[in-house]
Amino acid sequence: MQRIRLRYTKRGRLRFTSHRDFQRAFERALRRAEVPMAYSAGFTPHPKVSYANAAPTGTGSEAEYLEIALTAPRDPETLRVLLDESLPPGLDVVEAVEARTSGLADRLTASVWELRLDGVDPADAGRAVDAFNRAGTVEVQRMTKNGVRTFDARPAVVSLETHGSPADRPSDQPCAILRLVVRHVTPAVRPDDVLSGLRAVADLAPPVPAAVTRLAQGLLDEETGTVTDPLAPDREAAGALTAQPAAAATAPTPEGPA
Repeated sequence: MQRIRLRYTKRGRLRFTSHRDFQRAFERALRRAEVPMAYSAGFTPHPKVSYANAAPTGTGSEAEYLEIALTAPRDPETLRVLLDESLPPGLDVVEAVEARTSGLADRLTASVWELRLDGVDPADAGRAVDAFNRAGTVEVQRMTKNGVRTFDARPAVVSLETHGSPADRPSDQPCAILRLVVRHVTPAVRPDDVLSGLRAVADLAPPVPAAVTRLAQGLLDEETGTVTDPLAPDREAAGALTAQPAAAATAPTPEGPA
């Protein structure tokens, strides 16, 4: 059984699709592309697709991941193109690698987010970010199916800073861009929780909803605070396997007796 790992995006208006909507669209794409999917056993078999840490509805993303299991081998890049053509624009499959290591979900320990705050002066955003970073605790509330839950959002935030300048995004209106790196913890701390925290500590309230995009997710390097590519180990393993036959082909053969 071959396993393929995919990175896909949610762009434009497709950021408002729910995870369940994407699941339905992706399973239709699998059928259109005639992918030889492996299925689960039992009374209601379903395609073996493993989704990992989907972005909240309403947020864009450049780094969503899933894994599929196939009953017959396929070239990852050919499969990527077929699936991308079978999905609507905005849900784009941008990378595919064969799974040669275990634990993809274990390598998704943090995310990098961009928060665009239209109508917010960058200087005001900078002061709010400084207040958030200085705070020891930042209590926020979230409505859950069991009622309102209060929790501390501060420990999950690895870094929060203003990013770019008005010249980077020309407009007549003020606009602040924030870059957020957050650990994947329980309960999950989402970008809207951090925005609630900025309102709590500095009374920062954007006049319109923030445009939020996940730029990356992967393993957090605690020393540098950076998030590494979760598919890199699979690419490296594939490269090592490719190099071995090439090395064997170029190795000198022992000479026979004269």
